[in-house]
Amino acid sequence: MDFPFWDDMEIVRELLDMTMDELADAIGVSRMTINRWKKDTDSINPSHLAAFYSMAFRKGIRLNKIREQLFREDYTDDSHTILFHGAKTYIEGLPDLQKSRKNNDFGRGFYCGESLEQSAMFVSNYPDSSLYMVRFDKENLAFKKFGVNREWMIMIAYFRGRLGEFEQSSVVIELICAIRDIDYIIAPIADNRMFEIIDSFIDGEITDVQCRHCLSATNLGNQYVFLTPKALEQVEILSHCYLAEEEKEHYLQSRKESVEMNRDKVKIARKQYRGQGQYIEEILQ
Repeated sequence: MDFPFWDDMEIVRELLDMTMDELADAIGVSRMTINRWKKDTDSINPSHLAAFYSMAFRKGIRLNKIREQLFREDYTDDSHTILFHGAKTYIEGLPDLQKSRKNNDFGRGFYCGESLEQSAMFVSNYPDSSLYMVRFDKENLAFKKFGVNREWMIMIAYFRGRLGEFEQSSVVIELICAIRDIDYIIAPIADNRMFEIIDSFIDGEITDVQCRHCLSATNLGNQYVFLTPKALEQVEILSHCYLAEEEKEHYLQSRKESVEMNRDKVKIARKQYRGQGQYIEEILQ
């Protein structure tokens, strides 16, 4: 068990002004049980771990946000940044490029988001999901940054295996060559709703301009995609963070509300920019 349980417990006790006995009562265990945990954290029952973090979240203690703020204060400078990796379970050992799927946004890589909320939201539907906070040293690495533009849309479609006959287009080949020798990519995050919009562009239903404005309406922030062992060597895991069920539900509800609002923006963008820009055949012919 590598969650910072004892640090989190002390934060909760301090903020709620609780004695150890009161904390034990709040999570349904004895004081003796907590003393035993202190000697052997691996003996903590998963249900008790869940009870502690759920209690803290219900009482308004946002442990992961507190930790994020502290890390940003301590570890962020011109050459370092704090990022977040949502995991369906946990990372075994060190991050490994070979454990990543080939059909991700930019193929195999270690994917991290700039936002705690977005990174947690993407894994909140999984029962054993958790969150990692990492510090990234940007020095002496080659990178490419994409915006919400035509090049990014084509790259997402390529790595997702959606380009079909257009894969051998000179435009696609040039884009692939441009990222061949880089260590990491910074690019917008794409979710299932955005994939649907990009599919409409690839299928010739909308132009690149319509697609770009629709995608801008569903902005999820940026992700960092680490592509090489050299880049991974400069990624340091700072903390493995527990996601309580109530916290996951909070992120999912927030996302649901955002999707409902953005759906209307997408409809307006498709109509407002109809006929502007180029269709996929014109770009990649």
